Amino acid sequence: MFALSFGLLLSDYMSRQVLNAIFPLLKAEWLLSDAQLGSLSGIVALMVGVLTFPLSLLADRWGRVKSLVIAATAWSLATLGCALSASYGQMFLGRFMVGVGEAAYGSVGIAVVLSVFPISLRATLCGAFTAGGSFGSVLGVSIGGIVAQHLGWRWAFGVTGIFGLVLAAIYGIVVTEKRLSSGTGGNSGTSGERAPIRTLLPRLFSSVSVLCAYIGSGLQMFIAMALIAWMPTFLNRYYAMPPAKAGLVAGAYALITGIGMILCGIVADRLDRRIGARKWTVAIVCSLGSLVLLMAGFHVPIGPMQLVLIGAGTLLSNATAGPAAAMVANLTPAAIAATAMATLTLANSLLGLAPGPAVTGMLADRMGLLGALQVVPLVALLSGAAFVIGKLYYEKDLHRLGLLPDVALRNPELQS
Repeated sequence: MFALSFGLLLSDYMSRQVLNAIFPLLKAEWLLSDAQLGSLSGIVALMVGVLTFPLSLLADRWGRVKSLVIAATAWSLATLGCALSASYGQMFLGRFMVGVGEAAYGSVGIAVVLSVFPISLRATLCGAFTAGGSFGSVLGVSIGGIVAQHLGWRWAFGVTGIFGLVLAAIYGIVVTEKRLSSGTGGNSGTSGERAPIRTLLPRLFSSVSVLCAYIGSGLQMFIAMALIAWMPTFLNRYYAMPPAKAGLVAGAYALITGIGMILCGIVADRLDRRIGARKWTVAIVCSLGSLVLLMAGFHVPIGPMQLVLIGAGTLLSNATAGPAAAMVANLTPAAIAATAMATLTLANSLLGLAPGPAVTGMLADRMGLLGALQVVPLVALLSGAAFVIGKLYYEKDLHRLGLLPDVALRNPELQS
């Protein structure tokens, strides 16, 4: 189940990020501005942000497995539709539908993963699963660049779409609702999640610390998604790399992002097996560390040192994902865990995934791509501040909401 769920997340982000590898080709063929290129990337994340909450609630009620299979089929067919696009408008519509298909996968997919693993591994699981987005970006950008250079950009979309359709078919055969109901993660059932929306919403936004976790995670993802979207173009423009090579190198940076997410999740769980206060500290260090390294990287002269500093900053750029998700899970009742993850996905999409590439593109039209990338890391000041505030209120909020006993039950080390 984990392998197939992780595989679908790879397909999700391959369909989302394959576009970035062919930015130079589309710009030359259709004479597009950087803002238009950014909008083709940002519209997917925007639709994910708008639709993730209602579609996640629908999946909890109708069936997570069926919902995931339909979603994967939809984004794969839409990706094939992008291959047939003859204009910017048609491509925009295709990318719109990719976003509709991918909307709820992040939240429903992580609910499936949490349902079959022990709860004590929450930060590690969330970090590792979410890192699938970075690994999918690696494959999307790398494979997309190679295929586009040798067969044309339309085949880059075609290969990605076919992969998603095949994986969706296998997932539907192997993974069943019955298997989910026998999981040990404590989130497999749906009975506790069928409460009316009017009773769910207050619990999702009922504390300062959970709001800070949403905001900090989303803002930090702004930086990570801007880097993933624009690194192929940056390497093409400033290092004169052809699309295939730029895609491979940018894919390596996306891989570094995923490694950072996994490592940070493991470190957060190891340092803090208790109620999670130190997870906030880990998130703060990663956020501010990415600020320092990326600012230095994009301000030094073009050359090997710049690439090394950018790589170090990329390692920390989205490393807060696992700790942030774990903190959201600790601050919300287990009965609405899937809905809480949908809310986190909503924040990540509206604050990070959607505006990150688009805003960077608009800045690039005005000050050049290098100038835009020199400004983007400053967002980490805001995300770091959100994590600091969240840490200050965290334990007070756990006591006020009566969630401290619930957290103790989820962490056997606390029961003694």
